[in-house]
Amino acid sequence: MAMQAASPEPAAELRAAAYGPERSLLVAAQLTASGGFLDAFTWLSLGGVFASSQTGNVVFLGIDALSGRWQQAAHHLLPIAGFLLGAWVAIRIQAPLRCLIAHIACLAAAMLLLHWIPDPIAIFEISFGIALQSASFRRVERWSYLSVTVTGNMLRAIDEFVSTSDRDASRGGGAMLVLCLMFLFGAAVGGYATTRLGAGSLAVPIALSAWALLVCWRNRIGRESR
Repeated sequence: MAMQAASPEPAAELRAAAYGPERSLLVAAQLTASGGFLDAFTWLSLGGVFASSQTGNVVFLGIDALSGRWQQAAHHLLPIAGFLLGAWVAIRIQAPLRCLIAHIACLAAAMLLLHWIPDPIAIFEISFGIALQSASFRRVERWSYLSVTVTGNMLRAIDEFVSTSDRDASRGGGAMLVLCLMFLFGAAVGGYATTRLGAGSLAVPIALSAWALLVCWRNRIGRESR
């Protein structure tokens, strides 16, 4: 008992160490910034659709369909279909790192082929890749989050900040707030880079996702070598 009292390890550090890098705030922030960037990119360069935030696509799908603008409605239906398929694949195979590799491959293919393939194919491909990533990485430490939107993360932040029964509530609320800000940061950078670099700006979310993959991969190799 005396030894334990002499060198206590903070409870928060113990709880954080219990989770791998797949659930770290660093990885979640990188993937969320990438999600915001890709929404800005597709909105500006692929005809006003969202790669990540399917809520926006559903809203415009309903408006265009009710107005009889079927071609525009179909334009918003494609990312929804790609996202649903990607989420189904990710949940089915349950292999986060493989899905993150496939996500990076989808973005790289879109960057290289954007001017050679029709926009609908590029939209479908990017949304499919985004869903592979977001359906595979949905927890930061013990809290659930989404890397493709801010609405749910905002609500979770409020839930945690007003909670009186959880001593880690402020930590969870802070994590959600960081992710909301990272999505905003990614969208701002995405808008700026897309207007200046075009397809080449996709190198930014590719680099963010590759960094997250490296963090997870190095930790996994370290665990296996012990």
